[in-house]
Amino acid sequence: MKTNFVQELKWRGMIHDVMPGTEEHLMEKMQAAYVGIDPTADSLHIGHLVGVMMLKHFQLAGHKPIALVGGATGMIGDPSGKSAERNLLDEKTLRRNQEALKAQLSRFLDFDGTESNAAILVNNYDWMKDFSFLDFIRDVGKHITVNYMMAKDSVKKRLSSDAKEGMSFTEFTYQLVQGYDFLYLYQNHDCALQMGGSDQWGNITSGTELIRRIGGGKGYALTCPLITKADGTKFGKTEGGNIWLDAHRTSPYRFYQYWLNTSDVDAEKYIKIFTFLNKESIEQLIEEHNEAPHMRLLQKKLAEEVTSMVHSEADLDRAVQASNILFGKSTSEDLKQLDEQTFLDVFEGVPQAQLSMSELENGLDMIGALAAKTGFLGSNGEARRELKQNSISVNKEKVKEDYLITKTDLINDKFVLLQRGKKNYYVLVMMD
Repeated sequence: MKTNFVQELKWRGMIHDVMPGTEEHLMEKMQAAYVGIDPTADSLHIGHLVGVMMLKHFQLAGHKPIALVGGATGMIGDPSGKSAERNLLDEKTLRRNQEALKAQLSRFLDFDGTESNAAILVNNYDWMKDFSFLDFIRDVGKHITVNYMMAKDSVKKRLSSDAKEGMSFTEFTYQLVQGYDFLYLYQNHDCALQMGGSDQWGNITSGTELIRRIGGGKGYALTCPLITKADGTKFGKTEGGNIWLDAHRTSPYRFYQYWLNTSDVDAEKYIKIFTFLNKESIEQLIEEHNEAPHMRLLQKKLAEEVTSMVHSEADLDRAVQASNILFGKSTSEDLKQLDEQTFLDVFEGVPQAQLSMSELENGLDMIGALAAKTGFLGSNGEARRELKQNSISVNKEKVKEDYLITKTDLINDKFVLLQRGKKNYYVLVMMD
């Protein structure tokens, strides 16, 4: 046993509730525990990261982590904190999503190790798909009373809400299906611990009840707090939607920026939850940060650690380089190394003008680029004044009035970046 798993999670602020006896259970020998993951997309988002980090800490402590992809439960919809049911997924989509999720989880968990605590991935669709309704209500349903199910906070919350549609029978039975997962893993994988967010406590304890009543054994529950942001906005969400772990859905640059823009209060909390830095390193970092908050040491370290962990060191380097383009000294060559998505992310919201590629055949003059053909500056006269004052740059390099923009200036064979002074940017998009 490398570490005390429960104590490790405690100092990191990752425990909300833990069933009595859990710590002792884990100190006996190598144990198995699982976390359920919804497979409704082909990528995890950072809302899933807490559960993944729990599984990783569990494996580091010498135990066996099980990632359960909820193919069956994903077809139903969990009432915990949700206001609407999910869409039904077909099996082909579920399998594709499952493979994509396993590839992402492999960045954290060791599935292939020769050690006895190698991680495994299971899908509850595999044991639920052939379970008939009659078999389920006979073998599982009869062991749990309606009174017990109604007493769950997740159910009470939905029933007392103002939602006109109420709560369907399908959703009501969710806790039974999730509870059966726990029983199945207990019976087939010797798994006696389920972990999840604090909103899952009711579903998890339904599983421990089934283990007691049907399995004749003892199950344990451990939940982490739901991650919040100090300003009250939802963690892991931006105006553009979820922050995904898939680089095609959320570029490494945008991913890096999300963590970099964390508040001081949140950064101090997140660096314990989302990194594997030890207690001494984190305490020292917090101390250094508090001495010079303007340096944003916590945010930088947090963004570096999470980006390199989820993506790669190379992706982190590119994200840092892209960040410096707006806020530091960079060159035309730096700009030209950006891929198209990162370029668009860096200059999101910057005014644009579309021009024909033919404009570059003989060179686009600076007056045309700044005013006549784009409207970046108010008039040809203003363009001439700014050029005389040496305040205009093309792709981060100062230019004079006689400069001609040609195809050699193109970034990604498509863009040209104009700049007036330090902060006023304008993007030319050259179209065929």
